[in-house]
Amino acid sequence: MTETILISLPVKELQTLIIDCVNVCLQNKAISGNAEPEQDQLLTIQQAAELLNLSVPTIYGLVSRSVIPVSKKGKRLYFSKQELLNWIKEGRKKTKGEIEAEAQEYINRKRK
Repeated sequence: MTETILISLPVKELQTLIIDCVNVCLQNKAISGNAEPEQDQLLTIQQAAELLNLSVPTIYGLVSRSVIPVSKKGKRLYFSKQELLNWIKEGRKKTKGEIEAEAQEYINRKRK
């Protein structure tokens, strides 16, 4: 016997639910070992905000100033998880030791 369940969801919640389900399926496939090389994961604005620990309005602000990597299809914004992680890493501040080593390397090149 097949059960039928009908629910009503707003379109945004349904889209998020579908994306989450697809991501879980892809992760399960990767864990099972018979997957192709892992593909980049696309995130909704809510998921991007969660990943970056920022509010959705802050993400919109970064997008409008072209500060954060984003793809747009129609009115929807999509974020590559890998691009967001790389974007975070680009903002890494160098340690004092790294700066001193670069300065010393620069001085050594100028002396030659």
